[in-house]
Amino acid sequence: MNYGTIMLEKEEHVATLILNRPEKLNAFNEQMCEELLDAVDNITKDASVRVVVVSAAGRAFSVGVDLDWLKSMTEQRKRGDAVYDIPNWLTKFRNALENMPQPSIASVGGVAVGWGVTFPLSCDMKITAEDIKMSLPFATGVGITPEMASTYILPRLIGFNKACELLLTGRTITGKEAKEIGLVNEAVPLADLKTVTDRLAKTIASAAPMAIQLTKKGLHQALDADFGKQLYWEDIALRTTLQSEDHAEAVEAFLTKRKPVFKGK
Repeated sequence: MNYGTIMLEKEEHVATLILNRPEKLNAFNEQMCEELLDAVDNITKDASVRVVVVSAAGRAFSVGVDLDWLKSMTEQRKRGDAVYDIPNWLTKFRNALENMPQPSIASVGGVAVGWGVTFPLSCDMKITAEDIKMSLPFATGVGITPEMASTYILPRLIGFNKACELLLTGRTITGKEAKEIGLVNEAVPLADLKTVTDRLAKTIASAAPMAIQLTKKGLHQALDADFGKQLYWEDIALRTTLQSEDHAEAVEAFLTKRKPVFKGK
């Protein structure tokens, strides 16, 4: 795809979304905001894509918002001019990631600060390099509050006390510590990051797409659903997949000792 601040590649049912402002350590600006929304919309509408990998070019995953851009908006506000609505974009982007039917994997191989952490948090799975540095210095560094639903996600992933520690102190942790506290799924040597990520992506891409997408939806809505409503949803989802062509193919493949070929039907 023809973007200026990101890249979108597709191969064998896997879409790879790459932040591509390495000279700015992948800090996001207005152009990246709009391009990311467009790319996620593109992926959402592409039935051939079964899983999404998010990564970044250069030595940083992202250091958050472009501070030069923030400074220019401060000047615009002083003049009474309209400015880009970053909070609105963050909400739209977070919702777009959750509503994207394909599961997403964040592959973080460089320094991650602020949004550089909350963006991966909004992905369904996270893999980091062991030695990278991660921090959430919203209040301590730039005097703002956290975004991308991080105040909702973090306590559920790592507990209330640890979430308070990371958000209220801005303390830097390594990828290895992120794994130890449950912030990410896996922390591996940087040299192995792509291999481990690709293996996970291919495993998901080889599964039945309808079942994978419904499972993602169920897991997300279960965070807020009561037990009865979630059980009812599981009943409907199971009935749907039991009637699918992919289910029939899986049973036939198992009985004939061959690998199933799923079509998402």
